[in-house]
Amino acid sequence: MSETSKRSTVYFDPQLHAALRLKAAHTHRSLSDIVNDAVRMALAEDQEDLAAFEERVSEPTVSYEAFLDDLKAHGKL
Repeated sequence: MSETSKRSTVYFDPQLHAALRLKAAHTHRSLSDIVNDAVRMALAEDQEDLAAFEERVSEPTVSYEAFLDDLKAHGKL
């Protein structure tokens, strides 16, 4: 671990923890490396989603009720 690493306690479901330990052993990586990569990927996906929302901010919105009404009007419901 680097000097700038921070410690945190994370409580895993026992089966998830077992799967992580097996993956760590199989890939010769630490649990921390695997969890850090997973968190990085999740945050990157969040950033992509936020960028997509920003790109579509000027698009018209349709309420759920209006969407259902449209589906019904076109025989989809």
